Amino acid sequence: MKWVTLISFIFLFSSATSRNLQRVARDTEHKSEIAHRYNDLKEETFKAVAMITFAQYLQRCSYDGLSKLVKDVVDLAQKCAANEDAPECSKSLPSIFLDEICQVEKLRDSYGEMADCCSKADPERNQCFLSFKVPQPDFVQPYQRPASDVICKEYQDDRKSFLGNFIYSVARRNPFLYAPTIFGLAASYEHALQSCCQESDVGACLDAKETVMREKAKKMSMKQQYSCGILKKFGDRVFKADKLVRMSQKYPKAPFLEVSKLVHDVHDVHKECCAGDMVECMDDMAEIMSYMCSKHDVFSSKIQGCCEKSILERSQCIMEADFDDKPADLPSLVEKYIQDKEVCKSFEAGHDPFMSQFVYEYSRRHPEFSTQLILRIASGYETLLEKCCKTDNPAECYGNAVDELNQHIKETQDVVKTNCDLLNTHGKPDFLKAILIRYTKKMPQVSTETLLEIGKKMTAVGSKCCQLPEDRRLSCSEGYLSIVIDEMCRRQETTPVNDNVSHCCSDSYSKRRPCFTAMGVDTKYVPPPFNPEMFNFDDKLCSAPPAERELGQMKLLINLIKRKPQMTEEQIKTIADGFTAMVDKCCKQSDIETCFGEE
Repeated sequence: MKWVTLISFIFLFSSATSRNLQRVARDTEHKSEIAHRYNDLKEETFKAVAMITFAQYLQRCSYDGLSKLVKDVVDLAQKCAANEDAPECSKSLPSIFLDEICQVEKLRDSYGEMADCCSKADPERNQCFLSFKVPQPDFVQPYQRPASDVICKEYQDDRKSFLGNFIYSVARRNPFLYAPTIFGLAASYEHALQSCCQESDVGACLDAKETVMREKAKKMSMKQQYSCGILKKFGDRVFKADKLVRMSQKYPKAPFLEVSKLVHDVHDVHKECCAGDMVECMDDMAEIMSYMCSKHDVFSSKIQGCCEKSILERSQCIMEADFDDKPADLPSLVEKYIQDKEVCKSFEAGHDPFMSQFVYEYSRRHPEFSTQLILRIASGYETLLEKCCKTDNPAECYGNAVDELNQHIKETQDVVKTNCDLLNTHGKPDFLKAILIRYTKKMPQVSTETLLEIGKKMTAVGSKCCQLPEDRRLSCSEGYLSIVIDEMCRRQETTPVNDNVSHCCSDSYSKRRPCFTAMGVDTKYVPPPFNPEMFNFDDKLCSAPPAERELGQMKLLINLIKRKPQMTEEQIKTIADGFTAMVDKCCKQSDIETCFGEE
């Protein structure tokens, strides 16, 4: 995907009026970053975003403890707003927040080695602190909601304090969740309270709404961690290419230059959010949303309702909005990109603008495809042009481009169909077994527990996506599978699995999923010695609930394949059936353990 590594050329032109150049102007206008962010966000929002920032870095600290740090930063912001030339006002926002953290007494007592980050210079200091963030920390107690009458009274008596505690609670449990998303959740929770506190059964009303919100927070956190991971692993240009596809699909009526500008600005905000710089993340995201709302008729008919919401709710609403309907009169791309005999002339005159325009045009016509599939198609088209434009008859050479590019589509459609057919025909347990067999053979070095976790996540993807209409299955399946694969790849970085996994994780962002699908048995793997303990069964297996018994069978399956990855499907089926028959037989005997021993 060479074009992706050079794509910045078109963005330099298309964002001539973008926020980046506006920021250059603002930075000359404002000597103090903290002052102008404080003026932009106003006091209450600035306070809340400061609390999010501290809670995500110092996850063990109490609300009251962090409130003191927030006050220090707000005091400095107010001082700088009054006089931008005052001492410390010229410091960057990340430096201000990290300096405050590094002055916390007994930081090492609570956070151990994290305190060593304070000895580093920026930006390494920030990267160090980010590495100590703990997703879903077990040291934070699960949220216990107060009694119905208490929670409604707390909210009504002191709304600011109540929502401040909610924001703190969400931020420390989700250290990678972007500030605009946390504000969106806080607004949703407030609406839930306003509605449910009027109901006769407040608890039941809040239970239903909280379940939806928890799932939403989990989903958004997962997606945002994924975005940050792609940005870190593959760099700015791959990230921009991915966003170009997504924005073109979501806003198919918007002109190319508007979409390109949006991609550039969204990339910059993601960089701020991923770096933990939540004040700039919040402010700049709000600016993008205000710009989009000022041109909602240009971007999408689906965001008008979002633009009527408060600025704190707008970002999340627009991010979750449906794709707009694509224009009905879009012409076929075959004439411009395949039948035109001057394609090579356009390609060679401006490689990056040409490819960016192709991605935009192709994406807005295909909302049913995943971003990764469209990037694979773009990569295949680019490779074909690079080859054909060097021949004596380029038009003849790239004349069969449609057939070549359709191979990428067919491969992905076949994978989705095969897996959805398996799930729909045989059900979740057999689907999970099939996944475990495949992936244990591919990476037998991975622990049994981790393989089970991966298998369950892939089964959940199948359950979610295979029930969708045909035109949404592919995008859903590959989109969520890419997130599961990314989680595997992040583990691979700290605990290397094997050369095949390393290659698939690092070689190409868009080809990760096909690479894992095509991965065969690891031929370099040396199985562990046979362990008889693996076959020690007792009467607990008979008294165990069906789900636990099923789990035992899954673990046995994984451990058997770890010892003999070359086993055929038929051999695996024979052993699995034998295990089921053994359990059924022995659990009916009076001397269960003797039966298990003999079997």
